[in-house]
Amino acid sequence: MSADADAAGAEDAAAGSGADRGAGPGADTGRGVAGRRWEVQPPEVAKLARVVFALLVVACGAAFIVTQRLKHTPTAVQDFKLTPFFSPTPKGHIKEARISFKLAQADRVTVTVIDSSEQAVATLVDEWPVVRYKQFSLRWNGRRGTARARTARVALGPLGTTIVTPVNTGSPAPAGEYHVEVRLREQKKTVISPNGFTLVRP
Repeated sequence: MSADADAAGAEDAAAGSGADRGAGPGADTGRGVAGRRWEVQPPEVAKLARVVFALLVVACGAAFIVTQRLKHTPTAVQDFKLTPFFSPTPKGHIKEARISFKLAQADRVTVTVIDSSEQAVATLVDEWPVVRYKQFSLRWNGRRGTARARTARVALGPLGTTIVTPVNTGSPAPAGEYHVEVRLREQKKTVISPNGFTLVRP
């Protein structure tokens, strides 16, 4: 009886050992993570990824430098000041539009009053020399045309402000909203005032 039991146990052990050997080195024997496969990238792919990353870092750095330079670059025409509204009529309380600004760099300026369609209505000065960082002030009498430099009145205001009063002799400009256009000859730039002013007529 014991001899038969020993023989059966030996056969079971032999069968189990054979099963383990048949599974081979790649079989899942419960000692690893089933179904997981590890992939190794080729050297070319890894090198390309490093190159792309380096280019992204360089591009971000260049964009940051450009942004900082733009932040610290002064606007060509600064500190626009305009009369909100005026009425060049006998009963008008404010008969002239007051316009002033300053430049970041000395230049010769042409200052034009433009309408809502950006069409020229009146030229106040043409290539007038303006120094840097000093408020330059003009007056407009509400008439069309190009003022002559020799007829303009020039005065010196507070804090060294130059006040130029051109004399435009064209027909009266219609009521409406206007802006100021400043052309810089040396810098080859044109700047339009961000805010406008209103000419009021009865």
